[in-house]
Amino acid sequence: MKYYKMNIAGLERALPICRVTDELYIAGFVIFGDPELTTACAKKLLDNAPEYDYMITAEAKGIPLIHEMARLKDNQKYILARKGPKLYMTNILSSTVKSITTAKEQTLYLDGKDAELMRGKRILIVDDVISTGESLRALEALVEKAGGNVVGKMCILAEGDAISRDDLYYIEELPLFNKDGEVLS
Repeated sequence: MKYYKMNIAGLERALPICRVTDELYIAGFVIFGDPELTTACAKKLLDNAPEYDYMITAEAKGIPLIHEMARLKDNQKYILARKGPKLYMTNILSSTVKSITTAKEQTLYLDGKDAELMRGKRILIVDDVISTGESLRALEALVEKAGGNVVGKMCILAEGDAISRDDLYYIEELPLFNKDGEVLS
């Protein structure tokens, strides 16, 4: 397996290069099980975050990041858009998404109780990696349906089209790769 080495929030990591299609490969970035990196990234994002009332992320890879950000902000409540409705959820809102790392279209679900909390509030969207922006779009749609106001969009890494977005704060750029593990220009 080939790896892409990079510095993220002051820490060196080697990311495995993974096939998306025959012509497109990405560096796999997973913060699960890496509390040192999660904390470093959470601090960096919070240092650059606009004023907000609540944060939201999509299940699942954004969970450790948003949890650590909330912990660092005095155990602030955060909101999670789930990949499936749960029995405890009521008055559910939903939005569909097709991300680069997902084989098929998925739906994100928001509990009505969380939607009520977001109404009229400043919402910060947080994720681990933004590439095509589809997950981000689905989260924005949920916030809008709930009556919240998106005041910022943040992620650890931006790749592909996300690098050129002017409405997104990210810590580092993550390149795309060809089948030989070379960076695409």
